[in-house]
Amino acid sequence: MKLITTTFILSLGLVLYSTAQTQTLEKKVLTLEGAKKVIAAAVAEAKSKNAPGGAIAVVDDGGNLVAVERLDNTFAAGANISIGKARTAVLFKRPTKFFEDVINKGRTAMTTLNDFTPLQGGIPIIVDGQVIGGVGVSGAASAQQDEELAIAGAANFETANEPSASPVTYLPAKQVSHAFMKGMPLVRGMNFKIDASHRDEPGVVEVHTRDTDIIYMLEGSAALVTGGAVIDGKTIEPEEIRGRESKGGENRVITKGDVVVIPNGTPHWFKEVKGPINYYVVKVRSAN
Repeated sequence: MKLITTTFILSLGLVLYSTAQTQTLEKKVLTLEGAKKVIAAAVAEAKSKNAPGGAIAVVDDGGNLVAVERLDNTFAAGANISIGKARTAVLFKRPTKFFEDVINKGRTAMTTLNDFTPLQGGIPIIVDGQVIGGVGVSGAASAQQDEELAIAGAANFETANEPSASPVTYLPAKQVSHAFMKGMPLVRGMNFKIDASHRDEPGVVEVHTRDTDIIYMLEGSAALVTGGAVIDGKTIEPEEIRGRESKGGENRVITKGDVVVIPNGTPHWFKEVKGPINYYVVKVRSAN
């Protein structure tokens, strides 16, 4: 009996040791190169949205600063605020907008927490279900735009670190729900992309010269203007134009269950958003 017990304990120890080794080896780590990719994606998003400025900070899973970049015209305190947002997102494993909303609803006691920046614009970076870091943005055109830039940075890193694509792509419901919380790409292919889009307020006029957008509304409603003439249109990157508004387009209210197909080259604009909306966007790129 003693021999059996000793053998069992040794076997259990080996299993636990082996498991610990595996867990150590499989832990994801955010490197400086990875942090630079996050910042580059956020900067690209800032340019696409004509953001007036912005400071982007990336921290590791312990909240330690890995990299920070401050765009021109960003106010002086922007860098420190962005670091605080990134640190809060990673240490509490939630977008910082969650805490800002909670405090606005009356739970002001949370403001007494140390090393805590409950301002919209901080997003955790998640790979294979692990929070490996956080990105924070401060100094863009609005709090929502801060968050949009942070989401773009985190999404770029998460997509780049996905396993090699197989012939069939399966996305479990939890991953899809998480994507809609942040508003981020779900799948990227050679000539298509599927986005889980979330919007709380109106946007700018967009024109994609090569991409056809297929929109499927999941919840909420919005006034969508398609066609017409773009006012103050600017090419913000190859094949992408943005404008302040459009004139003479067709205005329609779209709601849950509606599908809209917007051919490439057609201006489109979420002119009014009635509460938060979630919608899929399938972008199909033309050959020419």
